[in-house]
Amino acid sequence: MPGKYKPLYQYLEHRYANTVVLTFAQIEDLLGFPLPDSARVHHEWWANTDPNDTPPPHSRSWTLASRTATPNLQAQTVVFERAQH
Repeated sequence: MPGKYKPLYQYLEHRYANTVVLTFAQIEDLLGFPLPDSARVHHEWWANTDPNDTPPPHSRSWTLASRTATPNLQAQTVVFERAQH
């Protein structure tokens, strides 16, 4: 998992909990840069893409860690659930 979203991947990959909830601020602290505006206002930015498609780099950080992302834009949080195999 190369790229600027690797710290989020590493964080999620090394969590044993099936559910990890992070605030946007916590994600930004992990990444070392602010999330784009689209992440704050569009659910689609966090969409879990079709496994047969190549996901965008940011969503690879949770899909490669076997997680799905469910944002709560009003609360500025994201629930990362371990994907069922």
